[in-house]
Amino acid sequence: MPAITPSLWFDDDLEDALAFYTAVFPNSSVERVDRYTDAGPGAPGDVLAAYFTLDGQPFIGINGGPAFRFTEAVSFTVHCRDQADVDHYWERLVDGGEESACGWLKDRYGLSWQIVPDRLVELTADPDPARAGAATKAMLGMRKIVIAELEEAVAAV
Repeated sequence: MPAITPSLWFDDDLEDALAFYTAVFPNSSVERVDRYTDAGPGAPGDVLAAYFTLDGQPFIGINGGPAFRFTEAVSFTVHCRDQADVDHYWERLVDGGEESACGWLKDRYGLSWQIVPDRLVELTADPDPARAGAATKAMLGMRKIVIAELEEAVAAV
């Protein structure tokens, strides 16, 4: 099968984003950074594009200028084993960005992330509609997902 690699358009801060993201995610690296030459259109030495990996997932990034911005129409989901993972990714990725609802946030570059504990998926898919509904209702009132609060909501049913 052909590989699918997300390509991310940054204004002019790709190099900073590479350092940020590879520090947040384990098993991450920058494979190649392409820089402008005298041929332009950017200043010689400025970053044009980069090939990088975040926790095993390959990405391409470009410094394309201000023409396009990230929106919530595209987001990346971080699947978390437990609350410690949720807390780690939430705190790191929201730093300089902004919280949203239901486990969503925007990072400092405007990229949207969903920080999702596996337990949330299990509880909202519970075969008992009352339990699934209680978990969903609890999630809808949260910004960062707190597993203990989901468990409490389900236990109250």
